[in-house]
Amino acid sequence: MECLTDARRLKVAVIGTYPPQQCGIATFTSDLCAALASGHPDVACVVLPVTDTPAGYAYSPRVRFEIEKGNIALYRRAADFLNSNNVDVVCVQHEYGIYGGPAGSYIVALLRELRMPAVTTLHTILREPDPLQRRVLEELIQRSDRLVVMNPRAVDFLREMYG
Repeated sequence: MECLTDARRLKVAVIGTYPPQQCGIATFTSDLCAALASGHPDVACVVLPVTDTPAGYAYSPRVRFEIEKGNIALYRRAADFLNSNNVDVVCVQHEYGIYGGPAGSYIVALLRELRMPAVTTLHTILREPDPLQRRVLEELIQRSDRLVVMNPRAVDFLREMYG
């Protein structure tokens, strides 16, 4: 855990999918960490990937804690891990289908336990969410210190749909 204990560096943890998983969010997470590492030597970036298989994947050393998608206890342990390692900020990559629980609600359970700011990137915003998807996104918004969206229209959409 070398990069989590260096007191001189800003510690950023990214939660999402991560290569070798094959999906756009995994690529985005990898590119985000690479950009932080190359452009900001004072930033230590670690990843907590959500895995879709109990066997996990052969991840790079940047991965410090795996979260099995359907295991709520691991989401809570991930929050403990982040809190105990003095992470400065958590960046959540939100896409429907990544996180376990009804409508992906397990990520909210993790956010409830954090003692540091969370920045959430909303990769998709549904125009017609079902009531549970809406509740999960509303709490995700409430528990995030900042939101990032992929285009300016999404800002208007969030304001209209979620206030």
